[in-house]
Amino acid sequence: MFFLKKRRKILAFFVYHTITKNLSGKSYLVLKLKIMDQFMLLILNKIDHQKEWSPETHKAFLKACEKYIGELKSSGKLISAQPLVREGIMLAGKAGAFSEKPFNEKEEVQVGYYHIYAADLKEACEIAKKNPEFEFSSTARIEVRPVKTKEKTTGFNYH
Repeated sequence: MFFLKKRRKILAFFVYHTITKNLSGKSYLVLKLKIMDQFMLLILNKIDHQKEWSPETHKAFLKACEKYIGELKSSGKLISAQPLVREGIMLAGKAGAFSEKPFNEKEEVQVGYYHIYAADLKEACEIAKKNPEFEFSSTARIEVRPVKTKEKTTGFNYH
């Protein structure tokens, strides 16, 4: 994977090649570029899914996460990753009429995210399947979503 900085934004791309024959039968190498798409891996789980874990299991989970993040970094696929604290406020309403409610502490919550580069949705799903949440928890789910980087109707760039 390669990175190119263009007008304050960084494009990630990979180069692949094919061997093609022309009309006379002579083979030649064709290099192609594919700009990588961005995806969010939204990690969902029961808020108390780690409640019964031993300290050793929790430590093993953290080490597995560190390894997973390290592999994504070394391959150039990781943009960012963060766990989320399991507390907060839920806002609803509109300007001048907002309500604040305690964060839903009893159900499934987003426990973290990974912002990654991948060639396509299929590759992003393959990356998500290797997430340690699946190894350590039977209630984990990962929502794999493409990131919209440009508004098609106006041409506005979000980065």
